[in-house]
This record gives sequence, C-alpha cells and structure tokens, in this order.
Amino acid sequence: MKKLLLVLAVVVLYVLHQDIWFWRSSRLVFGFIPIGLFYQGCFSVAAALLMWLLVTYAWPSHLEQEVEETDTREDAR
Repeated sequence: MKKLLLVLAVVVLYVLHQDIWFWRSSRLVFGFIPIGLFYQGCFSVAAALLMWLLVTYAWPSHLEQEVEETDTREDAR
C-alpha cells in the first residue's frame, strides 16, 4: 500500500509541475514575489519531501546488501 501511495504521489507531483494556470497571472505573493515563482518554490519543496519519502520507504535495500557483501569479500583478501 505504501508503494502505491508513493507512485500516486509521484504522478500527482508530475501533473502539478505542468503549472499552466499561472502563466498569465500577474498577481504577487507577499507583495513582491510573482505567483509563478512562488508556485515553483513550493513545488521544489514538495519534490524534495517526496524524494525523501521515496528514499526512506522505497529504496531497494537489496542493492545495499550486495555492495556490503562485495566490500566484505574484498576486505577479506
């Protein structure tokens, strides 16, 4: 279930990255940041958090075990 939610989060973030709704907007956030730039900043934070979640919960641990086993064999020589 966790992996399905993570895949869904990646798809949602991919769709949200296509921010066509702010292309023609001249609104400012906090009085000086264009809304498109603010959106991209928030998107970057969300992408970083999603990458942290992916590394934490979906990282293939068997790859690390293979590397550790290889290092152990090389150290024994």
